[in-house]
Amino acid sequence: MVFITKICYAVKEIKIPRNYLRSKFLDSVRLHVKGGTGGTGLPKFGGLGGQGGCVYCVGSENANLRHMSKYRAKTITAGHGEDSRKTKIVGNPGSDIKLEVPLGVTVYREDGKVLGTIDKEGDTVIVARGGPGGNPDNNFLGHFGQIHHIRLDLKLIADIGLVGFPNAGKSSLLKAISRAKPRIANYPFTTIKPNKGIIQYEDLRQISMADLPGLIEGAHINIGLGHKFLKHVERTKLLLFIADVEGFRLSPRHTKRTCLETVLLLNKELELYDPELLNKPVILAINKMDLNGAEDIFGKVKESLSNIHNIIEKIPEEIRPENLISFQDIIGISALKGSSVEDLKQLLRKRLDDLAEESNPDIIEPSKLLKKNRAIVRERGPQIT
Repeated sequence: MVFITKICYAVKEIKIPRNYLRSKFLDSVRLHVKGGTGGTGLPKFGGLGGQGGCVYCVGSENANLRHMSKYRAKTITAGHGEDSRKTKIVGNPGSDIKLEVPLGVTVYREDGKVLGTIDKEGDTVIVARGGPGGNPDNNFLGHFGQIHHIRLDLKLIADIGLVGFPNAGKSSLLKAISRAKPRIANYPFTTIKPNKGIIQYEDLRQISMADLPGLIEGAHINIGLGHKFLKHVERTKLLLFIADVEGFRLSPRHTKRTCLETVLLLNKELELYDPELLNKPVILAINKMDLNGAEDIFGKVKESLSNIHNIIEKIPEEIRPENLISFQDIIGISALKGSSVEDLKQLLRKRLDDLAEESNPDIIEPSKLLKKNRAIVRERGPQIT
């Protein structure tokens, strides 16, 4: 009876996480994998043992790392090779294990070596090779397979990545521009896990957009959500900077940053994390244009950015980037009111199409392709006589 009472009190002390913290999104999983052992050969008859099975990671659009987490407390072991015997001189190879993982996964070994990346459906990476079966070269003794601790690190693959400080309105924009339903509130850090939305156009064109957790100063050295956010930026084709027209202040202890300073800080954080990110095309959207005085601030920010090389020396050194981003477009929006959101939607499409044409000049305009496909369907349809 005493034992049952202790259990009841222990259950009461267990704190159940809040609903918004119990996210189904996982972007990193650690697994223990082991290749199968090769079968023993038969020296008397020259029999060969079967090869040990291998452990593979295979790309699948329908997979997610949440399903892989069930293996975290286990060793994933491939089948062992069959021993050679009188009635079967050559043993069968061991069975392979194929783990379905989502697209965008990079596989790391325990020492940090990259075993491979999976970007397309059907891409395969061997994470643990099976041991060779017994043969004359190894005195007919089968060898053990490889044993590794591996880490599956997911980097979201999206056409557009939203980059901005907390409370800039990234989630509000994602909700206004796509069918996603992110958590929205008027305080910082409402987004604690990446959200992905699909922008749908009238001609059925679809563009994916990722809303990632808000940056703070020092994210490049993993302060705040740090690398958990920045690693997802690497797989996007285009970056969309979102800045609050009134600027940003993390807390009363922190310095108040103006709209222009927040843009330069975002530039600096990306530069310090990976300078290659600055080579991506970037569009700047200044949000909350429905506030009083927003038009004047927007005009000054736009003018400053067009003459940034002349005023960069006046910017405080701690937020001054060495390599400045050249924004392809600067647009003012109000994600809350929906003002200019449709213009931004069309602008994003145009820039992605321009980028696609540079890499593949033979690409067909989506609206023309839709008309062409509908014409083919009509021609193949039943004819009334």
